[in-house]
Parts: sequence; C-alpha cells; structure tokens
Amino acid sequence: MPLSDRARHNGDMASELIIFDCDGVLIDSELIACRENAACLTEIGFPIAVDEIAEQYVGISATAMFADLETKFGISVPPGFAEKVRLQLMSRFNSELIAMPGIEAALSAIKSPVCVASSSAPERLQHTLSLVGLFNRFNPHIFSATQVRRGKPAPDLFLFAARQMGVEPRTCLVVEDSVAGVRAAVDAGMQVIGFTGGSHCRPGHSERLRQAGAADIVNDFEDFLELSAVRNS
Repeated sequence: MPLSDRARHNGDMASELIIFDCDGVLIDSELIACRENAACLTEIGFPIAVDEIAEQYVGISATAMFADLETKFGISVPPGFAEKVRLQLMSRFNSELIAMPGIEAALSAIKSPVCVASSSAPERLQHTLSLVGLFNRFNPHIFSATQVRRGKPAPDLFLFAARQMGVEPRTCLVVEDSVAGVRAAVDAGMQVIGFTGGSHCRPGHSERLRQAGAADIVNDFEDFLELSAVRNS
C-alpha cells in the first residue's frame, strides 16, 4: 500500500504538536555513540558489541544502560567513567556529527508546533543540536529525560512535553527511531511514526518498531513530509 494511502487508511486525526526524538532522528548520532560506548565498556571489562548496544540500548539514557550492564555482568563501572565517555563522545561528535538528511527542509515545511523530547541530558542536547545548526530551531522547546522521574520506555517524558506545550497527548505525533521511544509514546497515548533513516538502523528494525506500536514507518524525511501532510489534511 502506498505511503499516502496507508495514512488515509489509518484515519489519524490532525496533529497539534510534533515531538521529535533527537539522537537517530534529528541528528545521525546513534552509530557514533554505539561505537564509542562499546569501545569504552569493553576496555573496562564489559565486553559488548556495537550491534548489541544498537539493538538493546538505543533510546534510553546512558545511566540506565550502565545500570543494566552492571546487573548483567555483576561488576560496577568505575568512578568517573560516565564523564570520561561523555567527553570522548563529545569530541567524536565535534568532528563527525551531521544533521539527518532532509530534516531542515522538513522543519521548514511543517506547520504544526514542534519540540524535542530526548533521553539525552540538556547539555548534550544543546551541544549536539548547536553543532548541526538545529538548536535555535527548537529552543526553548527541548525536553530531557532528566526532567522527569522515569525515562523511556516509560511515557513520562512525552507526557511532560505535551503538558509544557499545552496540548493533549492524543493530539501529538511522535517521531522515534528506538523501540523504547515508540513504546513510551504509545503508552503516552500518542500517535507514533517510526523513523529508520539513521545509520545505526539494521535489517529488521522497521518490524521491531511496528511491533512496539509504530503506526507507520518512514526511512527519510521526504516520506515523513508526505505522510504528515496527509495526516494534517
């Protein structure tokens, strides 16, 4: 079924707010982060592959990932490790990070209000979005999991974003690349589009997002604009 026909078939209401995840949606950062985390973790006795991080931990905070790995391996990350990884990752971002292709055009075409809801800390969000020229597109409507009690896959962050933007959750459309993020949006009672345009997305990722509750899947922002135009028509 063509993309536009699927949207009409779904019969979704117009969106009063479009909520974008950041990493893997606005910026092509997840593969960079997966590689850096895998290297740093393996170095301190947590042997883990890049693909394993991509499949299991994309979409959740670094704090939650480290806590889960500590439970699995029965050892603790050393003091200062998180900060060390953060600094190394920021250095990588400075030289390698790019905006997701097509996002600038998409943001220029979107008529609905937009915001960001991300598992990343506010400082990282400001740094990475500024690097690719997107910070001023969203500021001050940039929300972090550090502002709520539970991060993704809990719905708290998306519900918080909707409250801050003054809209009902059922009128929000979320664009997410991770299973955890899709589940969070679904549990928040929001419409969800799964995004698979990031360099970290592997074969079968579309199906995983669908199984998590994404109503539609797009591979780039050209498809997203077609779909969102139909949804808002």
